[in-house]
Amino acid sequence: MSGTVAPATPALPAMDILRLLDQLNDLTVNRPSNIPGIPLYWGLDKDEISMLITKIRATLPNEVREAASTLRESDRILEAARQDAQVQIDTAGRDAAHIIEEAHQEAKLIIEQAKLQQQQLIGESELLKLTKAQCEEIRNAANRDATAVRRDAEKYAVDVLSQLETVVSKVMGAIERGKAEMTPPESAPSPERERVGR
Repeated sequence: MSGTVAPATPALPAMDILRLLDQLNDLTVNRPSNIPGIPLYWGLDKDEISMLITKIRATLPNEVREAASTLRESDRILEAARQDAQVQIDTAGRDAAHIIEEAHQEAKLIIEQAKLQQQQLIGESELLKLTKAQCEEIRNAANRDATAVRRDAEKYAVDVLSQLETVVSKVMGAIERGKAEMTPPESAPSPERERVGR
């Protein structure tokens, strides 16, 4: 007997089946009824529908419930991992901000120290220039003083030599006079000769 077999409906994932049952429960049981105080909705008894949904849940294979539980656990783990990742990101952001702030402070300190060293070097350079200028001035003054002392010494020496020359001239004059006085003239006979002639 030949017959057409109806194509099999593709199986829904376990979580989709449970989610559809939750939606059905919301539509038929949890929504308020049209008439207050009467547990009917579109002519259906809410208690009966709730009982049918509970039975459907109970008749689902264990694999479906386990898969749904596994999926819920996976969602929980994923959410926990997401929260943990967010905490890690926040912590890393705070650490990065702290490190950047420390780097800024250290860079600022280094810049200030460099400025101080630069000012110190400039001060030392100015002091060196001033010292060189003072040394040059002292050397020039020493040269001027040495030149003046040399001129004074030469003048003193010339004065002493001039005085010595005057004294020597006087001595030479006295010597010449003494010699002249000690040498008799040739025309006058010497006393020695007169004594011999007698």
